Amino acid sequence: MNFKKDEDTDELGALMNLDHSAVLQEARIFNQTPIRPRHSRLLLAKILFLLYRGDSMPTTEATNLFFSITKLFQCKDMSLRQMVYLTIKELSTISEDVIMVTSSLMKDMQPKSEITYRANAIRALCKIVDPSMLPGIERFIKSAIVEKTPAIASAALVSSLHLFGEAKDVVRRWANEVNEALNGKAISQGPSFFGGSNPNQVVSTSNIVQYHAIGLLYAIRQHDRMAVLKLVQGFSGQNKSSSWMGGSGATLRSNMAYVMLVRYAVRVMENDPSLVPQLHVLLEEWIRHRSDMVSLEAARAMCQLRDVTAKQLTGAVNALQVFLSSPRPTVRFAAIRTLNTLARTHPEAVQPCNVDMEGLITDSNRSVATFAITTLLKTGNEASVDRLMKQMQGFMTEISDEFKTIVAEAVRSLCRKFPGKHSVFLAFLSGVLRDEGGYDFKRSAIEAIVDLAKHVPECKEAALAHLCEFIEDCEFTKLSVRVLHFLGEEGPHTARPSMYIRHIYNRVVLENAVVRAAAVSALAKFGAAAVADPSLQRSVRVLLQRCLDDREDEVRDRAAWALRMAGGERTRDKYVRDDSTFALAVLERKLVEYCADSGAAARGRFSFDSVPRISRAQEEETRARTRLETMDAVLTGSAISAPSASKSATATSEPGTPAAASAGFADVYEQQAQYVSKLNAIPELAAFGAQPLVSSQRAVDLTEAETEYVVRCVKHVYEAHIVFQFDVTNTIPEQVVEQVEVAMEPEDDISDVLQPVVVVPIPELRCDEPGTAYVAFERVDTDTFPSAAFACTLKFVVKECDPATGEPEEGDEGFEDEYSLEAVDLGAGDFMQASYLPDSHALWETLGADAECVETFALANFDSIAECVARVAELLGMCPLEGALTPKSKAAHQAVFTGKWMGTTKTVARTRMTYQKGTGVTMELAVRSEDQGVSELVVSAIA
Repeated sequence: MNFKKDEDTDELGALMNLDHSAVLQEARIFNQTPIRPRHSRLLLAKILFLLYRGDSMPTTEATNLFFSITKLFQCKDMSLRQMVYLTIKELSTISEDVIMVTSSLMKDMQPKSEITYRANAIRALCKIVDPSMLPGIERFIKSAIVEKTPAIASAALVSSLHLFGEAKDVVRRWANEVNEALNGKAISQGPSFFGGSNPNQVVSTSNIVQYHAIGLLYAIRQHDRMAVLKLVQGFSGQNKSSSWMGGSGATLRSNMAYVMLVRYAVRVMENDPSLVPQLHVLLEEWIRHRSDMVSLEAARAMCQLRDVTAKQLTGAVNALQVFLSSPRPTVRFAAIRTLNTLARTHPEAVQPCNVDMEGLITDSNRSVATFAITTLLKTGNEASVDRLMKQMQGFMTEISDEFKTIVAEAVRSLCRKFPGKHSVFLAFLSGVLRDEGGYDFKRSAIEAIVDLAKHVPECKEAALAHLCEFIEDCEFTKLSVRVLHFLGEEGPHTARPSMYIRHIYNRVVLENAVVRAAAVSALAKFGAAAVADPSLQRSVRVLLQRCLDDREDEVRDRAAWALRMAGGERTRDKYVRDDSTFALAVLERKLVEYCADSGAAARGRFSFDSVPRISRAQEEETRARTRLETMDAVLTGSAISAPSASKSATATSEPGTPAAASAGFADVYEQQAQYVSKLNAIPELAAFGAQPLVSSQRAVDLTEAETEYVVRCVKHVYEAHIVFQFDVTNTIPEQVVEQVEVAMEPEDDISDVLQPVVVVPIPELRCDEPGTAYVAFERVDTDTFPSAAFACTLKFVVKECDPATGEPEEGDEGFEDEYSLEAVDLGAGDFMQASYLPDSHALWETLGADAECVETFALANFDSIAECVARVAELLGMCPLEGALTPKSKAAHQAVFTGKWMGTTKTVARTRMTYQKGTGVTMELAVRSEDQGVSELVVSAIA
């Protein structure tokens, strides 16, 4: 049937302004005889458009409409029938008694029906069927899975995958049929519902069937690590003769199925590090696959593996280098994006591709060219920066804001790598700020300039001048506030601070209230700076007094506060110059708890003493980490790693690394606040106090990650008690464990200082559902701080269960069992709260030499200063100050740590280290505290 072009345009326009009531009134045509296919099809499209638009439809209205639509089964028009199936699926979730249409769908599933009917009928039937009724149609779906027609087999497999979430136990029984579909074999089970009794049924040769089959098979076996490993290995070139899948080697014809195998292999490697060498071989094999899709995915997976070496990356980089010269833009884009991500961590591995990437700078696809230049900037040398930046500036106006942001981030990362090229970077960034662009792009450019000003002193004044120029015509309020804040921090310490005051005061005159308030705060910092001369301070006070007449309350209040704070040196030090800040997540939690407690106001005002403080440097480290994670998601596409997100919630950085210490002190404090909530929810532990004085900075693993039971320990120290928190995860799907507790036996007799008082077990622990057990000891003498090692054993009652439901078998009383854990150590560092103490140098002088303890240690077991200082920070349990964990020299290093013993006694530790090959590290540790005894205990943590 032919339609005129203007009629098609009218039909499309009719969908854009639909009235809900008018469409439902028009639905009466479904009851007319004869059925009008074209009109009905257009009306079904309108109904679907309303549903996709989000219009709500009452249940009664949806049910009436649903059964009106079922009358269209009388029409044999194929296009109309497809729309009927689609509409039935959408209405089935909001209608009642939809199961009544089963007979019509079953009729369309008959062998003599059209293929399109049969495939769509399976999809619709699986959508509307109740899980309890699934066994009744199970044999039909199993037969459809091994049907010779690809459309039918794929429909059955995809529908089964959707059903898996609601009926895992039933779908798991179809594993053999799914396996047959994956291997391309016909299942020999007698007459087929779809294909009759023909024993020579022709098997499907469709690649899409294998793709869907491997996805369903993985869903069925994903909790069985060995089964997934066999699934991955079964299709490798080294296992063609494997008989585990039916007696003969299996062959995958679907490239998309191979892509899924690569992803499954990566997940197995993440869950079981012992299998990494074995699966590395498979990844290298897939890198050499004849399909570009598979080879790219395998190379990308290899580049993203943790702890991958340059030697292991050779094959992946060589394959990506070949793809850089592909005639297809999508392949070039995928290859250069993967290399761009790899260059962040292994720039030396990407350097062999520099010549090929040079040719992509002039690529017609600007996305490819952008990644090529940013990758070359990461892998190239200082001599190539000028040329690359000039080429990049030439097409900045031709790319989207998303890629402009990537360029700005790349330049930002280079600011520290090539500080000598600061003038080139600054000229480029100031130029792009004048161009048109969105908020994210401008923010990235601003942050790059800020980084330059912070880390390259030679260009600070030039960078500040460019920022002043930017805020004169800035359309984004947030960026104006960010620039004004930075000017207030750095401007007072320049040679001519008055030069920036003019630009700041212009904002008070010309901008909105938010920017005016930020400008007043910046002016206050100029007036309170220690280096400010009296005439400058007087000028600032005059400007602040003019702000007292502002029409906005916030601006007037800030001006009044600034004038009040300018009164004395001590006041300025405490309220203006102090760069520390509160851990905002913890402050928010404390305020919410205070407001929710009806009796809190009667007991007193809110106290900030319980809110930890962090330095600006620590806060910036947390922001930088978040920025890097965001950029990784943009550059790599983090959807692949989504299945492993469950473990990332409990994962922490490896101990002894800078990442572990600087992973965000705000995050640590937030985690400890969550610990307090859990502890206070248990009456026996809540009696120990409102909150622990000290909690562990990180959890200690007592088992390997791939064992049957995963256990981690966190220690909480109260005034008179010590609580050991054990986070336990059961990884066995066939078991439910009950009455889970941890038995702790000290290796030495410490009954005179610690006595066990409370054991809180986990009532029930199902597979992959973490639980928490507690063991509490009472400190007999609160003036004694014991060091001890405890042998730990996990004790529990095991009951068999159905893996699909997780419910224990009826009548199973279970049996007692136990599982050995690693020993738990209690040391001096567990009594120290890692707290940031501002102005550590002044505090060190205030504490004085009377409470100082100094000791020298010969640490021959360490091969580097970085390894030693990380271990020292872990043993002391103190907060490393900026630069403590990142030694700039391999031969000598100094580090400063601060903390509070038992959450109250201020303590500062200084270390001086030297390293010589063969003799290890020699360290001098000096500790000063408000209590001489505490200084000695801190030193004993190393001894």
